[in-house]
Amino acid sequence: MTSSVLTYEKGYAIHVNQPGDSLYYYLDYDERSHDLNMEFQHFHDFYEICILLDRTAAHIIEGSLYEMQPYDIVLLRPALLHKTQYPKGVPPKRLMINFAMPRSLPGLENGYSELFTIFNAQVPIFRFSEERRKEILAPLNDIFAISQQLSPIQSVAIHHKFVEFLCGLHRYAAENSYVREEKGSSMTQRMYAIASYIHSHYQQEMSLDEVSRRFYVSAHHLSRQFNKVTGFTFTEYVQMTRIRNAQQMLLHSSEKITDIAAQCGFTSFSQFNRIFNKQNGMSPSAYRRSRPAQDERQMVLVGGGKNVIT
Repeated sequence: MTSSVLTYEKGYAIHVNQPGDSLYYYLDYDERSHDLNMEFQHFHDFYEICILLDRTAAHIIEGSLYEMQPYDIVLLRPALLHKTQYPKGVPPKRLMINFAMPRSLPGLENGYSELFTIFNAQVPIFRFSEERRKEILAPLNDIFAISQQLSPIQSVAIHHKFVEFLCGLHRYAAENSYVREEKGSSMTQRMYAIASYIHSHYQQEMSLDEVSRRFYVSAHHLSRQFNKVTGFTFTEYVQMTRIRNAQQMLLHSSEKITDIAAQCGFTSFSQFNRIFNKQNGMSPSAYRRSRPAQDERQMVLVGGGKNVIT
């Protein structure tokens, strides 16, 4: 089945290599029912791209709610806390892409570093005119066609076309017309604003009473509404955000663990160690040893497959 813009076949998947390989692609063409919406936000260590193909949906990224229309392109770099909310009714079609690629080709290091700046956009969602959209998404249609042809250079051709897709996004990023719309009740919007505030200020001391005063809502009401909207208590959300950032520092820096704890907002190392153990089932030092850091200048971290729920 082909939409007006992007080739689609329900249940179709394209694999190149395996999770953990330095070059890896997983493209998943499927539908997502409202009944399968994730209850909680989550994060992971790989890059992810979501393209909605029909109907509407919403993405919650770092505590901010973003409405999605067909053919919006959502870019998610590692460690972004997020979840997708799909509407009731007929399940929307979408294309999910997880990938990794080497970025240390001699002479191209700077180019790859610049290419991946699109994942650092302040609003990580891209929306283009119909004409531009067709041009940008065309390499993905080529990948679909290539995947159905037996060829000894199939993986090379898929990689080439995917880089072309990313280059198109980068080339026309300035034409992005996505505008965030505020929807939902004023109280729901306030809870998302509080979640976003936590992501921006997790390194600082933070209490329920202090935040309630800042956002002009009683501590009791904030506690109840925040849990209702995010699925977490205020304290759980703060701790999860701090631990998530500590994980990335453990993997991608050589800083002392005590310094990482302090930089992530923990007032004592014992508190950090206890919460980290609770959330990860191991100590910070064991986590660092079990997941050797990959130099971000060399490789995009990878994960993915049918076991990844988004």
